[in-house]
Amino acid sequence: MDLLSILKEKGDYVSGQEIADRLSISRNAVWKQIEKLREEGVAIEAVTGRGYRVAGEQEAFGQRSIRSFLHTKWLGKELLFFREIDSTNDELKRRAARQAPEGLLAVADIQTKGKGRKGRGWETPEGVNIAMSYLLRPDIMPDTAPMITLVMALAAAKGIRKVSGLDAKIKWPNDIVVNGKKISGILTEMNVEPDYIHDVVIGIGINVNNKSFPESISSRATSLLLEGGRTYSRAEVAAEVTNAFEGFYETFLECKDLSGLKDEYEEICVNIGAKVRVLDPAGEFDADALGINEKGELMVRKADGTTENIYAGEVSVRGIYGYV
Repeated sequence: MDLLSILKEKGDYVSGQEIADRLSISRNAVWKQIEKLREEGVAIEAVTGRGYRVAGEQEAFGQRSIRSFLHTKWLGKELLFFREIDSTNDELKRRAARQAPEGLLAVADIQTKGKGRKGRGWETPEGVNIAMSYLLRPDIMPDTAPMITLVMALAAAKGIRKVSGLDAKIKWPNDIVVNGKKISGILTEMNVEPDYIHDVVIGIGINVNNKSFPESISSRATSLLLEGGRTYSRAEVAAEVTNAFEGFYETFLECKDLSGLKDEYEEICVNIGAKVRVLDPAGEFDADALGINEKGELMVRKADGTTENIYAGEVSVRGIYGYV
């Protein structure tokens, strides 16, 4: 039993003394815990002579609430939370330059300068989405590092599935989709030399409790709320994605490629077994997606029966009749 549980259980004012007695702490410690909950966005009313109560159903989203769902050994053990920031990726790159530790996790409620693939913006308005980034220092060759993006995609899909029960899938290589619409995007940035990786910062944005999207993207973007019909705990989603990522990332480091994750990735990749359009600068073509190889490349069969491996950094794919 914790303070927030006591307040929600009562549904009315609870005296500071009762809280102190039930938690076996001092009245001063009660006040400090109240302040920490307020910092995490929980609206708590205090009335002299009556005590404290939760005002409405505000969601707790901050260090404390995320840690309550986190079960990792090292990833996210150092956790930064920002009510507002320019970009969680940029913040970790700044800290990486000051030798911040591997496994550092930055999470934000509002992100004002988030970016997606090819420099596109990624909206993170107040109170609805997750923006978070991880700092990694993998002992691998630089040409292997882009595979981490697929590892992150697998973790995101698994974490979202666990919390929501929704059939989250991967659109190769790293978009997470539910019912054919995008719910999450991933951006990986590296600080490398020709034969050495200084650090990798991988960021992910997840649409959790959005009630709507601009008309320009509403046909291809969605949220957990829109698909599941209810609100979800952003703290739980952020933590479960992190829990999954630690395990998948460790498997990747052991193998030095995606061979240990290939089957699990293909199982939830929406493209596998489907017809895709390959958007190659040298010329678009349609093909059947067969699976991924140990490098994370998409193996496709062309109309003439020949096969080709598609590298995500050079080309992209979409469905024949739409986004997926």
